[in-house]
Amino acid sequence: MTRVWTILLIPLVAVSSFAAEVPIPAPPQVGARSFLLMDFASNRVLAEQAPDQPVEPASLTKLMTAYAVFHALDEGQISLSDQVRVSEKAWRTPGSRMFIEVGTEVGVEDLIRGMIIQSGNDASVALAEHVAGSEETFVALMNHHAEMLGMTGSHFQNSTGLPGDNHVMTARDVVTLAQAIIAEFPEYYGYYSELEYTYNGIRQHNRNSLLWRDDSVDGLKTGHTDAAGYCLVTSAERDGMRLMAVVLGTQSPESRADATQALLNYGFRFFETHRLYTDGAEITTARVWKGESESVQLGVTDDLFITIPRGQYDSLAAEMDLESELVAPLEKERLVGTVRVSLNGDSLAELPLVVLEDVGESGFFERLKDEITLWLQ
Repeated sequence: MTRVWTILLIPLVAVSSFAAEVPIPAPPQVGARSFLLMDFASNRVLAEQAPDQPVEPASLTKLMTAYAVFHALDEGQISLSDQVRVSEKAWRTPGSRMFIEVGTEVGVEDLIRGMIIQSGNDASVALAEHVAGSEETFVALMNHHAEMLGMTGSHFQNSTGLPGDNHVMTARDVVTLAQAIIAEFPEYYGYYSELEYTYNGIRQHNRNSLLWRDDSVDGLKTGHTDAAGYCLVTSAERDGMRLMAVVLGTQSPESRADATQALLNYGFRFFETHRLYTDGAEITTARVWKGESESVQLGVTDDLFITIPRGQYDSLAAEMDLESELVAPLEKERLVGTVRVSLNGDSLAELPLVVLEDVGESGFFERLKDEITLWLQ
């Protein structure tokens, strides 16, 4: 048997002055083959067009190259101070370059900056060879990471983004990958906001023009080939709310920046994100029968973020389904119910309610007393 409680959302927050009765307009129409706008914390998609259509990603590929390199760094397989001998293959790789020279030794951190800031194909191949021995083996590693992240619409054939017969990504997968980089490797994410990098006496600027235009933007990557068009994946944070936007297949560097800016402004203007519950924090307490304590704290095992139209926080409601009788012993993280969050009757989230602390059995006479009380009820 369960009982249903209506509980107060915690913590209470100051709500926006944006009028709740004003309807949310449709997302802006942007000139891209596909695009996606998503909140980083809640995973709520705020705007999309053909987000699962596989397309050529051009240098957005280097997000996965970087992700695999960051994993190798994190696992101690390589270090930022490693010196990498530049192969002829890396040196000869066509396209954008950081201008490393064949036979020279270049530090891993220099190569990472050259790949991210200068979009160097030569740097990408050099890193791939250093991590896995060959670019071909590294590509297998890239596809493995894509599978682990659930990037079902992506397949890689090289580390650079040069065109391939089956070298594709989807807008949804690009955002998934960008989100993983930010969440898993914050110590390396700062490379994406660096405005320029000089190597071998050649200074090159970061091609993400939004880094100059919008102070809230702190990454991530541009891409371009004739077949792919102009692509951009961006992350921006304003007042504690982080959004990620990707546009694929626009007509020019200006159009990809303008399209991304329009999507970001739309998301920040009309939506807000709140953390309703924190992993391990008490939501409520419940009576415990036959226990060494008479009550137990209940909560959730994951942070819960929700993204809602601005000004509608007061319209949120939460219900809790809870077992009618909690009888000791109770183990920490035992599932005892469910919390459901809704906005104006529409379900937003449902998550398990668990015991936050162990509760052992009470002594014989206390258990007997509770047994009689429960029987009388």
